[in-house]
Amino acid sequence: MKKYWMIIAAALCVLMLSACAAQENSDIGANENSNTSMSEKSDTGTSKISDTNTSENSNTSMSEDSNTGMSENNNTQEDGTEMKMNVQIGDYVFTATLEQNQAVNELIDMMKGGPVTIEMSDYSGFEKVGPLGKELTTDNHQTTTTEGDIVLYSGNQIVIFYGSNSWNYTRIGKIDDLTDWKKALGSGDVTAVFTVAE
Repeated sequence: MKKYWMIIAAALCVLMLSACAAQENSDIGANENSNTSMSEKSDTGTSKISDTNTSENSNTSMSEDSNTGMSENNNTQEDGTEMKMNVQIGDYVFTATLEQNQAVNELIDMMKGGPVTIEMSDYSGFEKVGPLGKELTTDNHQTTTTEGDIVLYSGNQIVIFYGSNSWNYTRIGKIDDLTDWKKALGSGDVTAVFTVAE
């Protein structure tokens, strides 16, 4: 009789262990499916969060702008005229018309704190590039630049063009009058000083 009960107990243990193993495998499969769904939802949620942050940043900019006498973009003045900046290279001072984007708004804020000076190196005989020392918000688009274009590259470098190039950039502005532009830039390294135009 004892053998009989031991066989039944052993059989029950085997059944319980196999049921647990089957349940564990079922849970693992469910978790994998759940994780896939969660990551898919997470990817979707991330873009929504980004959209929310973007609109929050826009709202912040708009309320700040109303306090500074600017319209919804810092680079358009209340009277509707476009915002300008000066670019000084050596003895030459050029005026640039600014784009309307978040990177420009952030650059304007930097310039309001004082002149932004960038040591710029010549690159490939068509541009000067230099580190800004700060990350700006990017809005990159495939762009074919022309002489006088000013762009943000890689979120933290300012590039000024005296030739042409095609790449993904965030546009910053464009020099209004190119007289002496190439002469000022020369063929070597330059120091460029960026200030808000009065």
